[in-house]
Formats: sequence, structure tokens, C-alpha cells
Amino acid sequence: MKPLIAITGRRIPATSLVGVDSRWAASQADMFWAEFGTKIAEAGGIPVQLPYECAGPEVVARVDALVVTGGQDVDPELWGGPAPEPSATGGQMLTIDRRRDDYEIALVQHALARGIAVLGVCRGHQILNVALGGTLVPDLPDRGIRHYSLAAFPDRRPDREHAVDFESGTLAAALYGSRTRVNSWHHQAVDRPGDGVVVSGRAPDGVVEAIELPGQPVLGVQWHPEASVELEPCFPWLVEQARAGSSASSTIRR
Repeated sequence: MKPLIAITGRRIPATSLVGVDSRWAASQADMFWAEFGTKIAEAGGIPVQLPYECAGPEVVARVDALVVTGGQDVDPELWGGPAPEPSATGGQMLTIDRRRDDYEIALVQHALARGIAVLGVCRGHQILNVALGGTLVPDLPDRGIRHYSLAAFPDRRPDREHAVDFESGTLAAALYGSRTRVNSWHHQAVDRPGDGVVVSGRAPDGVVEAIELPGQPVLGVQWHPEASVELEPCFPWLVEQARAGSSASSTIRR
């Protein structure tokens, strides 16, 4: 059977949707980028979208892997950071959503406890670090690489704006080789790694671009692999790990 891959999303006011009927003005909508589902399905998994009410261990017990997606800044109260201010580097700090922070951190902690595969993307990469007690850079200085791209593309896909170098012997290097080029849509980054977290990839300016937990199927990437035209290797890896974990669980249950 194809493994079930859970995907986190965000909750937005209905009034932010173009053309929504005014009778829904007081409602909210759950939003999930379709690219995640598309890439997971292409890699051989079944995407499952989780609303905020699906943060408990009983949900994690029914899925085979977890993807934590991009979005708003993580509430600095959770990692000891300064009060949020407008970004000095051009990146617009999005409205903090503490309920989303709590839901995703809970999912990560339950997923780690169960031992299923976890992929953190952009904000999700940062959430993974914060969930393990790490800290973030609140606003990246300009050191020659503009990490928050303002470029507009007809199909919404970013260019591959800078290189990332990976540490030999890491999971990231096994998937991507010693170097790759990535898109870049962030103004914050991992600072002090959380408990057990290893930095496995950096941009040429030193910004952390990949983290992992050695010996566990856990990977965080600061870029957006779901926005690449081609299928990036993190998705087949995730589905393979989910399938292996699902098979092992089935064997134990039998």
C-alpha cells in the first residue's frame, strides 16, 4: 500500500480570499499549497492534509510521515527571540500565528516520539529546530546573498538563486551530493541547533540551509523543494522512509 504522508497548513480569514461570498466573511479557511500534494503523489505517496485540530498522537499514529510546510515567522516567545519587527533585508514579516506554531511543534514531537519520517520545509525547517530547543536568527543580515527573493516569475516558481554546500556523510549530502542550487524565500534561519540537531548544509554566506538528526529519518531544508519543476530527492526519500516504516509497523502488528 502507498504510505500516508501528512502535510501541515495554515488557517486564514475568508476575507483574504478573492471573490469569496460575503456571507462567509466571518469564517476561516484552511490553506495548503497544492505543490506538496503533487510532489508527494509523484513520489508514490498519498498526501493527507492536517488542519489545526489534528495535532494529537492519535493522528500521528495513523500516518507514515510528516511534512511541516512554510509560512509565517515562528513566535519568538517560543525560542527566546526579540519582539518581531519589519525585516531589515526586505523580507516582510508575516503575521504570527501561535496556534499554528503549537500545532506544528506538537506534531513534530509526536512524530519524533513515534519514529516516523519528518521533512521540514522553510518555516518547517525552523519549527523542527525550535521543537528541539534550538533558536533562530530573527532577521538575516545582507552578506552578499539575498535570501528573501522578490523576483516575480510567470508560473510562481523561483529561480535557483544560490548554492548550498552539504557536509560529507550526512543525509542531505546522500540525497543532493556535495552541492546544489536552491531557491530562497526566507528572512530568518536556524541559529543555535536544537538537541541532537546537526547542521548538514550551509549557503556560501554561512546561513544554515539543512539540518538533520543523525540516525533518524528527519531532514529540514530552508528552501522550497515543492516549488521546483523537477522532483527533488527529498520527496522520494520521504516516501521511501514512510513505506519502510509502514511495513515495519504492519509486521509488528501481525
